[in-house]
Amino acid sequence: MRQARAAQCQWYARSLRERLRPLTQFRHLLADHADALCDDVEEEIDRSASEVFSTDLIPTADAIQFLEREASRILRPVKISRRETPIWLWGQRDTILRRPHGVVGIIGTWNYPIFLNAVQIAQALTAGNAVLWKPSELIPRTAASLHRLFLAAGYPPELLQLLPATREAGPELVEAAIDHLVFTGSAAVGRRIAARLGQRLISSTLELSGVDALFIDADADLTLAARAAWFGMTLNQGQTCLAVRRIFVVRSVYPSFLEALRSVVKPHPLQRLALATQVEHARALLDDARSRGADVWQVGPKSDDETTTIAPALIVNAPPDLRVCQEATFAPIAAVIPCEDLDQAVAQHEQGDYGLGASIFTLNMRKAERLAARLSVGVVTVNDVIVPTAHPATPFGGRRASGWGVTQGAEGLLAMTVPQVVSVRKGPWRPHYDPLDESSPTAELLRSFFMWKHGRPTTRWSHWRRLIRAAFHFFRSERERLKN
Repeated sequence: MRQARAAQCQWYARSLRERLRPLTQFRHLLADHADALCDDVEEEIDRSASEVFSTDLIPTADAIQFLEREASRILRPVKISRRETPIWLWGQRDTILRRPHGVVGIIGTWNYPIFLNAVQIAQALTAGNAVLWKPSELIPRTAASLHRLFLAAGYPPELLQLLPATREAGPELVEAAIDHLVFTGSAAVGRRIAARLGQRLISSTLELSGVDALFIDADADLTLAARAAWFGMTLNQGQTCLAVRRIFVVRSVYPSFLEALRSVVKPHPLQRLALATQVEHARALLDDARSRGADVWQVGPKSDDETTTIAPALIVNAPPDLRVCQEATFAPIAAVIPCEDLDQAVAQHEQGDYGLGASIFTLNMRKAERLAARLSVGVVTVNDVIVPTAHPATPFGGRRASGWGVTQGAEGLLAMTVPQVVSVRKGPWRPHYDPLDESSPTAELLRSFFMWKHGRPTTRWSHWRRLIRAAFHFFRSERERLKN
């Protein structure tokens, strides 16, 4: 921590242009070492190179390039115009500056090990912070490789420090004298972290779990919606916080959607999940669905190793109060829920705890906009799932049990800073320093000015005359005071 604080002071003393130089080099190094990074990810969490390129490397490089192009604009000082300055602050000039938090702790995740870690680190460093990074214990090799690339790009080793990839290092970082924490993980752990940081009044950004919904209206392209549902629940073996978990379908097209879904769903290989607890939880959710009379479409062969693998599963004709509709899971399963209309679907959705993302399939864009306004989620995609959320210029974050704060985009960069207002006032005139008793000219001037500016239009003329008299007495008294 001492090294980080010293390094942060030196780092922030550099110009923003200097702080941006390593970003370009880091982006080039990602390309140079892409194959080696893919090998690391495949070795640790069994993801193919093509998946790593499409879901990690490409979004990361684009997010870095966004910072290269836009960070100067986003972080530049904002001068408040004279038109926005009220008359009682006449002569004052205000500027809003963005200052770094100081030392930012990042507790990273493993399911998208490059994208979800590198972008947060890059934003924190660009804003002028030092970073203490605790990677997931599932990706120590990938984290070490990524850390080496950051250092090779020109970031000082004391500025970006890699902590041990152990379970114990996370709580230790939460207890350290950091200035801000970014955590990506489960809602259960996020609650504990938020409680401890709240006791110490340390700010945080929490990217937590989701039980995301897909809404299918009667006019939707059902084939496209079925493909989206299948993609959304199986991407990265279902180990995605934005994965499709609930599929609300208007009853008038429900049979047709199931037919479209059957044509999309093909025999699928068993999915090997990163943690045995994920498989155990998914099987418990499927058992709950069967016990409640829902139809379970298990898509794939029976697993020989039921502790680490599972076949994708769709729970059809699911009541909205099933456990799978309420509990966050990291497995390729989803529930298909018939509803009378989208109003009923929204009401059922809003009864849940989570608010990460949602998807809407309809040809009526006005209806989609109205529906999006009623959803308490951080991101809504229309006629697509998951992929649009990686846009480098847009923020990403959840609501309610899905966390708070944002990463990514301009708002994500600003979240790595705190605003500081600098107000400058020239000259010696400070009438507010004088006593404000009822007989003072200043008090009468303020009272009449308030009534003239904010009173009803029908009374403004009388208050205007009162304001003129008060201004005359005020400036006469000021002139006499200056003479004395």
